[in-house]
Amino acid sequence: MKQVSIRPVWTIQDVGGPPLPARLIELLVQVAEMGSLLLAARSLDLSYRRAWDLVRQGEQLFGAQLLLMERGRGSTLTDLGARIVWADKRIHARLTPVLESLSSELAEELRGALSESPSALRIHASHGFAIERLIERLAADGLKLAVHYASSSAAAAALREGDCDIAGLHIPFGPMQDMALAHYRPWLSGMALSLVDIATRRQGLMVRPGNPKELYSLVDLTRPSVRFINRQVGSGTRLLLEGLLKAQDIATTRIAGFEQGEYTHAAVAAYVASGMADVGFGLEPPARQFKLDFVPIATERYFLLCRDDVMGSAALQTVLAALREPAFQARLADLPGYDPSAAGTITPLAQAYPAIGL
Repeated sequence: MKQVSIRPVWTIQDVGGPPLPARLIELLVQVAEMGSLLLAARSLDLSYRRAWDLVRQGEQLFGAQLLLMERGRGSTLTDLGARIVWADKRIHARLTPVLESLSSELAEELRGALSESPSALRIHASHGFAIERLIERLAADGLKLAVHYASSSAAAAALREGDCDIAGLHIPFGPMQDMALAHYRPWLSGMALSLVDIATRRQGLMVRPGNPKELYSLVDLTRPSVRFINRQVGSGTRLLLEGLLKAQDIATTRIAGFEQGEYTHAAVAAYVASGMADVGFGLEPPARQFKLDFVPIATERYFLLCRDDVMGSAALQTVLAALREPAFQARLADLPGYDPSAAGTITPLAQAYPAIGL
């Protein structure tokens, strides 16, 4: 089985001039993490002299400093250096799920050309950290997967149209549950489906460290001085947020930046952490990853929807075994705001959510 990997590579250059060395961007990212040019160079298997050469090349291209060196205090990035690092983080956060989906599609095409057997499972899912870890685990177990990250709506539509065997969705608990079920009902009603739990998780406000603008509720987003970054139209997270705002009679037009959306939770967190917005709405793990504070707003159930004719397959049994394994559940529990205590539980969809059939 051939695996395809695609990684984003970007650079900066003057028209007709030499590009910024790609390794310099890697180096600056490591300096931001480690606070030392020497340690950053070692982590990339570069000599200290080579690292300095890369920094000088970059500073010559920009005509400005990228690093500040203080004896006994290591290395710190200048504002320009920090902006390059945050650009790199936003690029990776925004593109990684897209590139992972494309990698899976290309690998599937190669299997056909090499006359290899097709994937055992086709998974369309709303991107999240638990499903990402599950897919990594299944791949390590040798299970052939065709993975496509999409919005929850697109995943549900793919299940309806027979384009996938499993769809990953999330439904909030509490008052917003009926709203979400009504949204997905056109795709899911009348189908023989089973629900396999992965975890519950928290969605909320991602704010800067210390929450300097004191943003604790959705109505706080309407303040004139607050800049917001949203998820894209069609995502389950945006559907949840719009439902919560409607329930509180808060017009989206009162929120500056509401129509600007990112395609991943990590991209939202990176956007806030880089100073381009004051607050975003999304999951807790990327907020913690980017050293942001998190204000919980809603809890939801993330699960797999499987066609009943797939439930007895050997591939699905591998999925269930992974979800029920204590060691794997411990990995999911390490994700901030996640509770995998019901992972691997099977419930007929009509029993889990009777309203789907109405």
